[in-house]
Amino acid sequence: MPQVWLQKTDRQTERKKEKKEAAAAGSRTLGIMYYKFSGFTQKLTGAWASDAYSPQGLRPLVSTEAPPIIFATPTKLSSSSTAYDYARKNKVPELQKFFQRTDGVPIHLKRGLPDQMLYRTTMALTVGGTIYCLIALYMASQPRNK
Repeated sequence: MPQVWLQKTDRQTERKKEKKEAAAAGSRTLGIMYYKFSGFTQKLTGAWASDAYSPQGLRPLVSTEAPPIIFATPTKLSSSSTAYDYARKNKVPELQKFFQRTDGVPIHLKRGLPDQMLYRTTMALTVGGTIYCLIALYMASQPRNK
């Protein structure tokens, strides 16, 4: 038993010496391990010290320049003026007055014929579909004649 204990302590002291040498050399082997998150495997993986201390999230992957404006296109194309007229006349106050008028017409029919056609088509499809479903359920509940 004492011989096994001596072998174990000899291995431990050798390993400590190897760790100190490896730390002095700056290598990744023998107990000094660095980790980083792998985006491919979604797990922690071994890495070199340089990769572990500069993780993916802190590196600028895209340029720092501002992207061009896509949706805000100018309505006036003039090279001399730098101010653009992005918005046209604000119609919201006029539409608010139009829809808030008390004339007895429901809000979904205020604009006249197009609203009436949409409303009537929607109601016809809804009522027709309900009737079709009820007939189909009735037919399915009846026993077949053989």
